[in-house]
Amino acid sequence: MRIPREVVEAIKDRCDIVDLIGSYVTLRRAGSNYTGPCPFHSERTPSFTVFPDSQSFFCFGCEAGGDAFTFIMRSENLDYPNAIEFLAKRTGVDIPRSAEEERKGLSRKRVYEMNLIAARFFRECLFDPVLGREGMAYLQEKRGLSVPVIRRFGLGFAPNDFTSLVTVLKKEGYTDQEMKEAFLCGISQKSGRAYDYFRNRIMFPVIDTTGNVVAFSGRDVGGDSKAKYLNSSDTPGFQKRKHLYALNFAKNHCAEELILCEGNMDVVALHAAGFENAVASLGTALTDDHARIMAKYTQRVILAYDSDEAGRRAAHRAMGIFAKVGLDVRILQMDGAKDPDEYIKKFGADKFRQLIKKSSTGFNFKLESVLARHDVTHPEEKIKAAAELCEIISRVYASAEREVYIHAASERLGISTDSLKGDVERLQRIHAKEGRQQQSRQAQLSAMNLGDKINREAAGNVQAAAAEDTVIGLLLLYAEHRTAIRKGVVTLSSEDFVTAFNRRAFEGIMALEESEGGFDFSLLGEFFNPDEMGRLAKLEQARRALSENGTAVLRGAIETLAAAKQKQAVKEASSMDGLQMLLAGKRKQAGKSTSEN
Repeated sequence: MRIPREVVEAIKDRCDIVDLIGSYVTLRRAGSNYTGPCPFHSERTPSFTVFPDSQSFFCFGCEAGGDAFTFIMRSENLDYPNAIEFLAKRTGVDIPRSAEEERKGLSRKRVYEMNLIAARFFRECLFDPVLGREGMAYLQEKRGLSVPVIRRFGLGFAPNDFTSLVTVLKKEGYTDQEMKEAFLCGISQKSGRAYDYFRNRIMFPVIDTTGNVVAFSGRDVGGDSKAKYLNSSDTPGFQKRKHLYALNFAKNHCAEELILCEGNMDVVALHAAGFENAVASLGTALTDDHARIMAKYTQRVILAYDSDEAGRRAAHRAMGIFAKVGLDVRILQMDGAKDPDEYIKKFGADKFRQLIKKSSTGFNFKLESVLARHDVTHPEEKIKAAAELCEIISRVYASAEREVYIHAASERLGISTDSLKGDVERLQRIHAKEGRQQQSRQAQLSAMNLGDKINREAAGNVQAAAAEDTVIGLLLLYAEHRTAIRKGVVTLSSEDFVTAFNRRAFEGIMALEESEGGFDFSLLGEFFNPDEMGRLAKLEQARRALSENGTAVLRGAIETLAAAKQKQAVKEASSMDGLQMLLAGKRKQAGKSTSEN
């Protein structure tokens, strides 16, 4: 164990899982438990449950589950040791340095330390009269940013030099490999030497909601680079799909709404103009993770995408993503300007504020887009427009909302509401049937364990895998069953298991049971990834829901497993005998043909 057991136990004692998960998801009490929308998949009806008594969670929709450490591993994309460090910092528990140093690979903490040094270096370069002349001219003269705004966002400048930052980081004791993994340098294939990844660029530090510099976005100012923007790739401390630029500022000003822009400069310009609820995704298309993050802070999103065709396509896609998490979406129509920065420069902050108030609902935006593509004065085009709008409306969940949209479409198309409503209801029936068929297929596959990515051998050993699941669930839930096996009262060993995953689970459980301090579910996180921990949580929940979990059930499952394994062995032996007989027949036939010749 690289992290001492006492550290894990101290963190668990100080970390209440309801408070922890409640800082990520809005939870509501449901009896002795809590429920809320799952932070790991999009859903309309909450299926995510937190169990205070066992300090665990489980989603009955996507089957994510585990304890506080598992939750942080999933939410923050961390491995087990880094999840422990994350919660140690949150709870004020100190991790002995020796245990931390034993860990291999680049830690999240070390990435943040490097990034902070880099951010300070870039800022110093920007404010250097010689090194930062070009960068400062771009920000102040071309973009009109004041020094206070530049300082507020920690903007900097990467000199047009191959070794400036590398030299600074090496003096601080960081290796070439660490700098490369943190996406601050590259390694030359010719010379093998490290070189600065960001050069001659305005630097935008990406700061998370706890104040860590997690990444960078660099904008070219020389005009001779093929890429206008370079963004940090994913590192041990950063994932593009889970971070939003300037959310560290916007989270305090977005209870009513967030403004989502395409670029960092738009965000800075909006904040400078007084719109401190603006954010942007980081060099990647909007993801489900982005939407779930925003849903934690606000109820409405204003899409302030560029007014070109690419921006309109992105807006259409974004509306579908936000709908999954129940966020109200409005669209800005910026006539006379390409983006928010240009609009504010041309027309001022007051006009932009009015523009926000007049922003279109998601449906109105789609309605106008459909009508723009079809000349509804012609019958054929009107029919096509009606078909598109009915398809859009049929996907709307709330009946009252559908009725409003049907009336709006009816007025614009000159078609009766009854006709449109009939078409919408027909499409709903089709979608419902498709959904039932999909659920049926999934249920059939699930019953046969087909598509099981955690226990891939279960499909070929259905009976044995079911018995193993029962055994693992019982061992996870009841100390007396673990004790019975440890003392030999109930006979079971890892060799009795058919599937590799359940064998690993049994070995992990019993290894902890026999260790000093005994079994602790949290300690399994060192040996199993979050998806696997979710499966273990599922097996535990399955047994918890049943009233019969005594020794007779355990012995019965072990007997079933033994019988299934024996049956499998006989089947394999028969197959081998049949193969040998087939080969013998082939040899005999070949010998006969040779003698005849």
